[in-house]
This record gives sequence, structure tokens and C-alpha cells, in this order.
Amino acid sequence: MKKIEHIGIAVKDIEASNELFSKLYGKPHYKTEAVESEGVKTSFFEVGPNKIELLEAINPESPIAKFIEKKGEGIHHIAFAVSDIKAEIKRLKSEGFIVLNETPKKGADNKLVAFLHPKSTNGVLIELCQEIE
Repeated sequence: MKKIEHIGIAVKDIEASNELFSKLYGKPHYKTEAVESEGVKTSFFEVGPNKIELLEAINPESPIAKFIEKKGEGIHHIAFAVSDIKAEIKRLKSEGFIVLNETPKKGADNKLVAFLHPKSTNGVLIELCQEIE
């Protein structure tokens, strides 16, 4: 793993949250994008060398809708940048981690993504991200 790529925060209202986080960071978000396959609308902020991703559910079956229903708004996942997502998935499986999607899928912000189940990572949802070239 190369670095923390971003921290994902589940929110009920992305427009209100964009306003709140813009005030907090002293600058606006740089990108909003829908990821239909995950049922979310995303918004990204750059904070120094790091990124924060806000996630709002766009349908009630979305993993974000279910997360907010169970736990409320808050930190949803930590994403790590990787050079070779397929090799990283294979390595992590061999180390005993539970991989939620063994085939990477297209995520937000021009990334291929895969997730590790929180049961195998002390309760933290981990996202692996590889830049699509």
C-alpha cells in the first residue's frame, strides 16, 4: 500500500455537508460524482496532501443508506492507494482478510476499487484504490 488515498464519510445531505465541510476546510469541494453501481453521490475535498470523500445514498438499498440507518452519519471507510489492485487482493486474501469483491470495480474519482470486510479488519471498512490509466 502506498498511502491513505482518502477517508470516506457517510452523510444524509451532501449539499448541506458540502457547505459545512467547505467552512471547516476553508475551501470548496473540487468534484461531485454519482456512482450508480454503489447507489451513491460523492463529493471530494482536498485537505493538504489528503482527500475526504463525502457519500450520500441515492437509493434506499445503497450500502451508505444502510450504514446511516444502523450507525448514523460518520466515518464510513479508509481508502488506501495501491499500485496493483489485483495483486493486492490476492496478497490480502492469502493473509486471511475477507475480500468483499475479488474483481475490482469502477469507483469514484477515476479509480478501480475493492473492499475488505470490516470483520477481518477490526471493524474498519477498508477500500483499495488504483488509479485507472
